Amino acid sequence: MIRRKRKERKLNAEINVVPYIDVMMVLLVIFMVTAPMLTQGVNVDLPQAAAEPVDSKDEEPVIITVDKEGQYYIDIGGDARTAIAGGEVAERVRKVLASNPRKMLLVRGDKGVDYNSVVQLMVVLQGAGAPSVGLVTE
Repeated sequence: MIRRKRKERKLNAEINVVPYIDVMMVLLVIFMVTAPMLTQGVNVDLPQAAAEPVDSKDEEPVIITVDKEGQYYIDIGGDARTAIAGGEVAERVRKVLASNPRKMLLVRGDKGVDYNSVVQLMVVLQGAGAPSVGLVTE
């Protein structure tokens, strides 16, 4: 019997990156499509103003929203789309400020809301210990 000696192949140690590029492109498209939908909260018409943005020092601010009917919404400690009472706003803000006294608080008021509702919210926030409150505009 004659045995043939097989020709040994060299091992290829290179990584084929084409499938990884395809996966990354799909993920990029998914994130580009879903990113605009991630905005949470209540839809309000903000008043127009020529103001400079506030430096947030890489911290996410607490945003309290007042809609046209004067109902309050807060983006921490629960569903941001559920209306809550002023006392509950004060309690949640008090808890946040207890853990981080320098936390930035912002009020988003619909341009159709009664001015008194925004002022009452600012009084509630001041009573909860907020040293300063900012207003959100477009």
